Amino acid sequence: LQVPHAPSQPLAGNESRRFTNKHSKKALKASLTLGILLGMFFVAWLPFFVTNVAQAVCGCVPAGFFDVLTWLGYCNSTMNPIIYPLFMRDFKRAMGKFLPCCRRPAEPRPSAISLSMRNSHSGPRAPTSLKNVL
Repeated sequence: LQVPHAPSQPLAGNESRRFTNKHSKKALKASLTLGILLGMFFVAWLPFFVTNVAQAVCGCVPAGFFDVLTWLGYCNSTMNPIIYPLFMRDFKRAMGKFLPCCRRPAEPRPSAISLSMRNSHSGPRAPTSLKNVL
C-alpha cells in the first residue's frame, strides 16, 4: 500500500531545510569570528602571562622583553576594531551610520535628538515637577 503525500509536505521540508541552512551558516560564521578573536587574544596575551609568572618565580626576564610582550597584548586591543568589521556585517552597518569616513554620501547623519527620541519610544514629555511626582 502506498500512502499519498500531501503537496505541502515537500515544501515544508524544503523551507525548514533552507531555514536550517541559513541559521547554520550564521552560526558557523559567528563561531569563526569568535574563534579568531579568542585565538588572537591567546596569541597576544599568553606569552605575557607566562613571562609574568616566570618573572615572579625566577626574576630572570629582561625588562625590555617584558615591555615587548606587554605591547603585544596592547596590539591585540588595537586589532579588535579591525576584526569586527571584517567579519560582522551588522557591526559594519552600525559603525557606518556614525563614522563619517564609512558613511555613504546619500546617508544623513542622525542627530542626537532623533536618536534620543527613537530610543525613548515616546514623543516629547510634559515637564514634571517634584510636587507632581510626589
